[in-house]
Amino acid sequence: MKIKRGQLIEADITDIAFGGRGLLRLNGLAVFVDQGIPGDRATIRIYKKKKNFAEARVVELIEPSPHRIEAPCEYSGYCGGCKWQFLAYDQQLSYKRRHVVEALAHIGLIKDVVVHPTVPSALTFGYRNKMEFSCADRRWLLPEELQREDIDRDFALGLHVPGTYHKVIDTGQCLLQPDLGNRLLGEVRDYMRASGQPVYGLRSHEGYWRFLVLRHSVARDEWMVNIVTASENLQALQPLADRIVHHYPQVVSVINNVTARKAGVAVGEFERVLTGQEVIVDKIGDVEFEISANSFFQTNSRGAALLYDTVKAYAGLSGAETVLDLYSGTGTIPILMSADCRQVIGIEIVASAVADAEINCRKNGVTNCTFIQGDIRRCLAGIQHQPDVLIIDPPRAGMHKDVVRQVLELGVERIVYVSCNPATLARDIGMMADRYRLMEVQPVDMFPHTYHIEAVARLIKV
Repeated sequence: MKIKRGQLIEADITDIAFGGRGLLRLNGLAVFVDQGIPGDRATIRIYKKKKNFAEARVVELIEPSPHRIEAPCEYSGYCGGCKWQFLAYDQQLSYKRRHVVEALAHIGLIKDVVVHPTVPSALTFGYRNKMEFSCADRRWLLPEELQREDIDRDFALGLHVPGTYHKVIDTGQCLLQPDLGNRLLGEVRDYMRASGQPVYGLRSHEGYWRFLVLRHSVARDEWMVNIVTASENLQALQPLADRIVHHYPQVVSVINNVTARKAGVAVGEFERVLTGQEVIVDKIGDVEFEISANSFFQTNSRGAALLYDTVKAYAGLSGAETVLDLYSGTGTIPILMSADCRQVIGIEIVASAVADAEINCRKNGVTNCTFIQGDIRRCLAGIQHQPDVLIIDPPRAGMHKDVVRQVLELGVERIVYVSCNPATLARDIGMMADRYRLMEVQPVDMFPHTYHIEAVARLIKV
């Protein structure tokens, strides 16, 4: 069978690929299927054809997989927020573990390693402590909305269609955030539409309203509302802030970030506190963290506690160790480790993150953490204390090869590698395989209904 773009094919989906798409083979050609899962028999339409693979999407389910469930969200299949709501949660956990195993085997060439069953998230809905919604002057319509005349097509506040920057769904609610977040989303939407101020055009780069960012403290059940605008206009914005805190006492902070930059990033060139506090406070374990409008914090507070418990267990601290933490961010890992070791040294390139880390240390009375601000490639050679344990928690891109080389030269006895990307986890550990043995890996699910998976790896010097 010759496969071409636009073709309709009836086929059985036999596997799932990293990235969350179903997988089948036609005449030896790999076909990746959006909205497909193993066990589905479906009519699919080819929308991209390359030499070595094709991409398709499900047009009609003929016989659904036994692992397929009814997605509770009306935007499932259209929104980029989560892609696996129609896949039973136990299967999500199974596939995530398998993705770690396969990445280690195929990319790192590491087989027969212990990869434990995935630790599930305590909540599968309502688990996110941060949500970012975009404004747009063109609303992307769902299929059932195309013929409706009562829809305002010139306004949207919501989430993006996958892989696009300009297609924004007017999202009524997102099930990944707590219910109060959805009420705040509706309140802000109503105000924006009635304000007389234009929403920002993602192509024209003109307009006022740009983003709504909601942050939730799980520990205190308090909220921060961050409204990002293209210019400063207190007359337009202050009534909204006053209205929110009047109707929702759980909101303790309303912030205005202001940016005229064209980049679609919800971070202001400057910010103003409209009412309440500059920060909210959340906890991981017994440790409190101040979270400002633009600071980094794990988006699943409960899942982060499970993740860092694994890091502490794998570090095997006795109280006498010097711990070195690479990519230390806002100091979460160093502070959580501080009570179980002699000292922690963190290296982080982002100056604002280092400042947050030092604030968090003072807030929690931690005195044995030191932070170095700079590029790890330049700072690592200057470490004066030989560490006993090395913690590596890199971004999705993993470690730079120069950092890997310096880590090997450092010769630390124990390494704990915290990963948010199985592919770069496997690549980096593969580069260290001659000097370090991978003992075990623990996947931790921080993002239910997505294909993303965190993993903690324990390595011992050969």
